Amino acid sequence: MAEYGDGGCCRCWCSFIFTSGLTALFMWLSLRTFKPTCSIQDFYVPALNITDMSTTNDTIYFDLKLDNGMKDKGVHYANINLTFFYNTTLPIANFTVPKFYQGHKKNTHRRATVETSGLPWAAALDAVSNGSTVRFRVGLATRVKYKIMFWYTKRHSLVVGGDVVVNESGRKVNKKGIKLKSAAPTRGTYWVMMVGPFVVFIFFMNLLFL
Repeated sequence: MAEYGDGGCCRCWCSFIFTSGLTALFMWLSLRTFKPTCSIQDFYVPALNITDMSTTNDTIYFDLKLDNGMKDKGVHYANINLTFFYNTTLPIANFTVPKFYQGHKKNTHRRATVETSGLPWAAALDAVSNGSTVRFRVGLATRVKYKIMFWYTKRHSLVVGGDVVVNESGRKVNKKGIKLKSAAPTRGTYWVMMVGPFVVFIFFMNLLFL
């Protein structure tokens, strides 16, 4: 009877350990978050279109796409601050997208025209007129928080950027959207993608072999 009791207790304990490990894994999978994908889908500089020669038009038209790929979490964006650079270093314009909420598996476009200042139009027009290209850069900075069921996480910084090459048509050379990327992975992203699964695995194995 004692041996049977010990065996039953052992089976219950192993079942508890296994269930606890799976629960920890599922909790991690359900709570992990991914930052939204930001990209420039369209970029047009009318003054650099040599067939139009609208040299008095000092604006830039852009189409910013924000993509929430998570199927069970929403994203709340604070004000999105966009900075435009000529030749990747000279700041020429700023634009703010007002804060908003984005639902599960949704993508959102923000299209606008921004006035530039200090852009060396003569040099840029001369470059594209001679068959060369000019380079712009778009920097994006905001803070996001994620909605999981009925509650929000703390806010996380989102700072990304990307280069846009423009030719004599005044439009970006790359026909596809240009993904805005971070200069370096954040600690939070590294934890989610690399450290998180490892910790859950070690926790489960420790429980299993206690």
